[in-house]
Amino acid sequence: MSEEDKIGEQNADTGFEHEDWSPRTVYYFLLGVGVMCLVVFFFLRGMYAYLDARSQAMQPPQNPLVATAPVTERNPPRAQVQSEIRSTFPEPRLEDNERQEINGFRLHEEDTLNSYGWVDQQAGVVHIPIERAMQLVAQRGLPVKPESDHGGTAKPKP
Repeated sequence: MSEEDKIGEQNADTGFEHEDWSPRTVYYFLLGVGVMCLVVFFFLRGMYAYLDARSQAMQPPQNPLVATAPVTERNPPRAQVQSEIRSTFPEPRLEDNERQEINGFRLHEEDTLNSYGWVDQQAGVVHIPIERAMQLVAQRGLPVKPESDHGGTAKPKP
């Protein structure tokens, strides 16, 4: 038999599987997966509802004189949180309102840079506005360090 004749023949040992899943089996499988997803969803929802109700029941009774929104573990009163933070956490603390705090800091710095004031009153040290300091430097020049001889003593300029 020649090579060309062998190429055209089918091998009896090879073929395809005749036992594939029918479309009906695939649809039942997908339906089963969907049903299991729904069962798990409702189970978890019920479990979280039970745990939330249990957590609410374990809360201490609220003082009847306090007329506020219901307080839960997830939503404590802001004043209580602030007092606990101030008494519990050491410095530095996280900022409550970053924008307001940085704006206040910047305004304070601007006031300091553009006003007259004492830095150390006993030593006679003051701060002056930047514009005035630049005018004084332009008029008087920068201070010059006196030259010193090799002995380490400073000689004043004539």
